[in-house]
Amino acid sequence: MATIKEIAELAGVSRGTVDRVLNNRGAVSEQTARKVLDIAKALQYRPNRAGIVLAAQKRNLKIGVILFDNGNPFFDEVLSGVQKKARELEEYNCCVSISRVGFDLNAQIAAMEGMAAEGASGLILTPCNEPAVRDKINELAARGIPVITTNTDIENSARLAYVGCDFYRSGQTAAGLMHLIGKSPIRAGIITGSSRVLCHTDRIAGFQDRIRSHYPDIRILDTRENSDDEFESYSNTLAMLQEHPDLNALYFAAGGVYGGCRAILASGRTDITVISCDKVPTTREMLLNGVIDATICQQPSIQGSLPLELLFTYLATGQKPAHEYNYTTVDIRIRENV
Repeated sequence: MATIKEIAELAGVSRGTVDRVLNNRGAVSEQTARKVLDIAKALQYRPNRAGIVLAAQKRNLKIGVILFDNGNPFFDEVLSGVQKKARELEEYNCCVSISRVGFDLNAQIAAMEGMAAEGASGLILTPCNEPAVRDKINELAARGIPVITTNTDIENSARLAYVGCDFYRSGQTAAGLMHLIGKSPIRAGIITGSSRVLCHTDRIAGFQDRIRSHYPDIRILDTRENSDDEFESYSNTLAMLQEHPDLNALYFAAGGVYGGCRAILASGRTDITVISCDKVPTTREMLLNGVIDATICQQPSIQGSLPLELLFTYLATGQKPAHEYNYTTVDIRIRENV
């Protein structure tokens, strides 16, 4: 196992310099820091666990977690993952503070500023894909407050890493399932969440691109947003079915699945192929009842726990996540394995 002394000798610097680089404290030139980190990676250096505990306890780390709060029960499972990991981190003198906001840009910015003002060492964030949020992430990173995004990512930001589904691939998978399950010619509608959230637009992009490249039997007739709201989903789905009597397939690319399924039942249509996302209790109910044909899941508990683990390790030791993109499994469920 590599030691700090070996890294220092190879880098031509003192052990103190190596310690400052690996623990992300003190002024070290960017060139020297990169050299030390490259050598540490090549030697597969791993900090001593006792050292991690001691370093964390001395620093009194505070991590802020900001999740969406829009009535979507999916995020309750993410929250459970956060809370479980937070209890584990208590023994390392690490405090986790949790805030939940809707798809409200100003509320999200205010939550980020508030946690930074309260002394957060780093943040976990489900970001709105907005320039103001990206700028705030970049500002915090410049101030030494790293951010890891979870569940949904944000473009062109200085965030440290992302944990969550590969939503483009999830959308591609939905297209493949619809092709396999649906009755040709397939005339599809898309019910999605806010276009201000990257995961929603990525899912739709994957779905549309795969259809264009592989499945000419599928034609998309309509796309409507529901803000992950069950009542809005109900009205939009019902209106779509009424306006497009030839529609015979639906892709629910976000929350609001239950409301949309209730609209299908209210319409009396029994010929609709339905592909949805996630496995919250109401979606499971509709899957078991045969309204939904398949649902694509994304391990929400891991999306709560893994970002905390990665950020804590970085704050305590300076060790960056091994991967920028930490994708959860694209997990297909049907009635027989839900």
